[in-house]
Amino acid sequence: MTKAGVGLSQNLDDHRKAGFEAASQAVEKLGGLAPSILFCFSSIKYNQEEVLRGIREAAPAASIVGGSAAGEITSWSTVFDGVNVLAISSNSIRFVTGVGKGVSKDSFKAGTAAAKDVVSNSGGKKPNLFIMLPDGMTGNGAAIVDGIKSVLGENAPIIGGSLGDDYFFKKTFEYHQDQVLTDSVVGVGLYGSFEYGFGIKHGWEPVGLPLKVTKADGVKLQEVDGKPALKVYEDYFGKEAAELVREPLARMAYTYPLGLAVEGSDELLIRDPVIANEKGEITMASAIPEGTTIRLMIGDRDKAIVAAKKAAQVAREQLEGAEPKFILMFNCMARNRLLGVRCHEENETVSQAIGSGVPMSGFYTYGEQGPLLGKKGTPAYFHNETMTLLVVGE
Repeated sequence: MTKAGVGLSQNLDDHRKAGFEAASQAVEKLGGLAPSILFCFSSIKYNQEEVLRGIREAAPAASIVGGSAAGEITSWSTVFDGVNVLAISSNSIRFVTGVGKGVSKDSFKAGTAAAKDVVSNSGGKKPNLFIMLPDGMTGNGAAIVDGIKSVLGENAPIIGGSLGDDYFFKKTFEYHQDQVLTDSVVGVGLYGSFEYGFGIKHGWEPVGLPLKVTKADGVKLQEVDGKPALKVYEDYFGKEAAELVREPLARMAYTYPLGLAVEGSDELLIRDPVIANEKGEITMASAIPEGTTIRLMIGDRDKAIVAAKKAAQVAREQLEGAEPKFILMFNCMARNRLLGVRCHEENETVSQAIGSGVPMSGFYTYGEQGPLLGKKGTPAYFHNETMTLLVVGE
């Protein structure tokens, strides 16, 4: 039997107590069952070590994973100054955790290390499902995914979200057991008897003509059509490069990401701009290789909510009649910025499609991971601005 509960605290006066309150609420909803694992997400308004200390006090024997966020999501609310916890108790699912460090030095190697750690901690067995929680500000998100696939297999079921820092775009934190880390990727392997569903869709649409990446270096997009990459946004917004460099580009261009075609998907794969420099180079959330054809994309509120509904419906259908037990939502911060006061509609749409009584927890991310359109048995990719859902049932 698997049971889950969600807790939320916004106690900014006592950060340890905030962690304790959120975790205690979640554990209490298990009805006396001991928690197997806690997924925990927090605003960086809180001292991360104090939050984790409070969570541990509420659940001394449970595994703990999670990290800092760009907004916290629960079944009933979206907040931006909270600590939220999903507590899960199960005698049919075994949760095995692992960690890979040094994402900024070698993202592929960090992903490999996280996957190998989980496999090693499980006695050498690959998991039925792998959840990843990488640093959202360092390294190459796509390379982390590739590193994990190199261990688990090209078509291994992988899903997750990159940690955030309340839109400051400076430093994110990862939780693994009693440690607060940074520049790391945390992995969770699920083993046992259970069903799961993926829902992955964004709803963004291309505008303007196709463009060609003519120079790139890792996550740094240098030239598009032989011109400085930033000119794509200069031309569209009518702003000088110096103005676009002054603030993190992501704060302004969240509704105008870049898209690239990927075989097997009727949606373009989204790539977010993060910051730009005086040379007109743009640091992306994940690499776009030279020679890639890209499009400028635009977001629409109604289409974003429709995409979320479709993602939830796909995830529910993939359970093949099993009863949904909990939902983990990895939702891009750009979708929240696009939807504004309507962000609650997206949560409600997901809950209605999967089941209004199913505990749901998650966070606003700096990137999402999973297969295109949520198709099982296909490779995982790094995404941006995409509604990404995991539903587990039995």
